[in-house]
Amino acid sequence: MSTSLSTSGYTSGRPPIADAGPQALCAREPRVPAERLVAEMVPPPRFDSVRFDTYNPDPAQPSQAEAVTVLSGFAAGLGGAHASGAGKKRWFSKKPAAPTGPRGVYLDGGYGVGKTHLLASLWHATPAEPALKAFGTFVELTNLVGALGFQQTVQTLGGHRLLCIDEFELDDPGDTVLVSSLLSRLVEQGVALAATSNTLPGKLGEGRFAAADFLREIQGLSAHFRPLRIDGQDYRHRGLPEAPAPFSDEQVTKAAYATDGASLDDFPGLLEHLARVHPSRYSALTDQITAVCLTDVGPVPDQSTALRLVVLADRLYDREIPVLASGVPFDRLFSEEMLNGGYRKKYFRAISRLTALARDAKPLVSQ
Repeated sequence: MSTSLSTSGYTSGRPPIADAGPQALCAREPRVPAERLVAEMVPPPRFDSVRFDTYNPDPAQPSQAEAVTVLSGFAAGLGGAHASGAGKKRWFSKKPAAPTGPRGVYLDGGYGVGKTHLLASLWHATPAEPALKAFGTFVELTNLVGALGFQQTVQTLGGHRLLCIDEFELDDPGDTVLVSSLLSRLVEQGVALAATSNTLPGKLGEGRFAAADFLREIQGLSAHFRPLRIDGQDYRHRGLPEAPAPFSDEQVTKAAYATDGASLDDFPGLLEHLARVHPSRYSALTDQITAVCLTDVGPVPDQSTALRLVVLADRLYDREIPVLASGVPFDRLFSEEMLNGGYRKKYFRAISRLTALARDAKPLVSQ
């Protein structure tokens, strides 16, 4: 619930007095029913209106225009009856033929080349009602299995025309086996797949765990997809000015009081709170928040904390929630060891997205 702010009695150098002050994310402990997890498997607000014709390919990167062509054809091919025959009255019992070749496309490329834009455009372009299409991040998909159970997830998604998985990453052996089994079952039922990642499907898990021990599962996942490489520079910073430097604690606090619906937290406290909230609830954590204001931002202390912050950054970016901060710049959140390790692509994505949100937040200081 947004907080109404009273601006009466405002004097220069002092923030206006709010009825209840800014909200604190650290005070929120959301509960998310399984039905909400299913209902929210649609493109996030940032990508509500994107389409293939709103994607601007970089003329210097032919793979971007090629991706639009390939995905447009892929969407058109998903029209008509479900591949398994689901939803049609069948007078003769006949097991549908097993799909031949990959039943999915896999968008591989660096952060900021527009992969999520293209994935959401594919979802919008697929000729099927929204109830027959699902869109979610890899984390959200595994959370759905955790909430519903494996069999119920297969039953829920098995009649879909398309499943889009954004930010496909394998961080542990359990996820590898789980997702390999789930996608195999869905493909058997005729569900088409589309995914984005910064890692080729055959290289998933590399640098994170003993991927060689799970080679069969990884190869099985890879067999479901046709890789589609998308080259290019991060569009979020292409031709744009440098991200604003962090503000002072006083500026951030003043802006939080002046912005209706803003939250205000100290960064170390927020990191501790994220450890107590399951990542599947990070989206609900930001419900009705219009801006996130953080004081005392500093380097993240360990990898577990860093990975939780990555998920929060993704949810804030999806919802277009600006982030105003004091402390160190966002490009100094993660240590050199983290940026050179197996999760480096996740960390660079988080830096890119938080930088874009910091740029969006700059006007809050001058309002």
